[in-house]
Amino acid sequence: MARALIEALTRAGHTVTLVSRLRSFHKVPDAAAYVVLDTAARRECQRIADAWREGATPNLWLTYHPYYKAPDLLGPELAQAFAIPYVTAEASYAKKRESGDWAKWQKPVGLALRQATLNLCFTRPDYLGLAQFLGSEQGLAYFPPFLDTSAFMPQRQPRAHDAGQSVQLICVAMMRPGVKLESYAFLACALGHLMHLPWHLTIVGDGPARPQVEAAFSALPAETYSFRGALDSARVREALHAADLFVWPGFGEAYGIAYLEAQAAGLPVVALNEGGIASVLKPNETGILVQEKTPAAYAGAVEALIKDETGRAVMGRAAAAFLHRERSLVSAAQRLDRLLHDALQRYQAEAKTHD
Repeated sequence: MARALIEALTRAGHTVTLVSRLRSFHKVPDAAAYVVLDTAARRECQRIADAWREGATPNLWLTYHPYYKAPDLLGPELAQAFAIPYVTAEASYAKKRESGDWAKWQKPVGLALRQATLNLCFTRPDYLGLAQFLGSEQGLAYFPPFLDTSAFMPQRQPRAHDAGQSVQLICVAMMRPGVKLESYAFLACALGHLMHLPWHLTIVGDGPARPQVEAAFSALPAETYSFRGALDSARVREALHAADLFVWPGFGEAYGIAYLEAQAAGLPVVALNEGGIASVLKPNETGILVQEKTPAAYAGAVEALIKDETGRAVMGRAAAAFLHRERSLVSAAQRLDRLLHDALQRYQAEAKTHD
């Protein structure tokens, strides 16, 4: 999503400069590692400040996805020193990390969020979480995920099916241990409830957990699914355009770009009501969000759309319209431009009141 933000900013006429490649992410809360990171950040701040003094100062600073495992130790200090607004995108704050081993890493995240003139929230849960932490919705903007839809067919016609012809299901996801593998195993179990219906699942993706994924699907008849492996973007689009229905439970998904791609290709989606998935579709219009997190409940939602060709077509057209009209790169660039201009004006107005 960071690249998509840069593309949106560039399309809106802004010049985006990646000022540092300092990486703050750490998997574990290592105290010694934090000291090393803090020292490196101080040196980097000095380097950037020197460069700005010799050249041009930017209009604002934007940091993507700061959270307790990846705090921003550069932006807040530099923004304050050079009197420019500080902006975050997809930030999150975990209250439970205020104590314990992660507390030192979490503290600068909280300070940055309070300093920010604007915090762009990609999902409703993130928005509500930041509003609760900050004690206000001021400076928060709901800015849901978007996609460059230009390579997708906006007027795709749903495929007509003869009686008994298999409905083409598809999922696109990496194969790695953890929540991805959990989703694959859940999906295989759910589809096991639907052996009385004609369907075929195309599985796009690869990774270290592929043997476990293959084992999970081995309980199903071999003719009901096929593995395509990892595909490039163009071939993923081809596979989506050839399908009828996108199925992916989505355990642990922050939101899921794959759901946006599926809808852009004119596919209705079936997902669990997990994380921020509700931010990337319109429930009961462009897809189904299953509330009960059981294979049987998920299978029921998939079955309903397998049986209802007309309903699939209506949802598919709504999905394509939703992405191409509301979640395209073009519309995101326009809204992002307005939000940043408003943030800059607000920052300048507040600065004048303090002079």
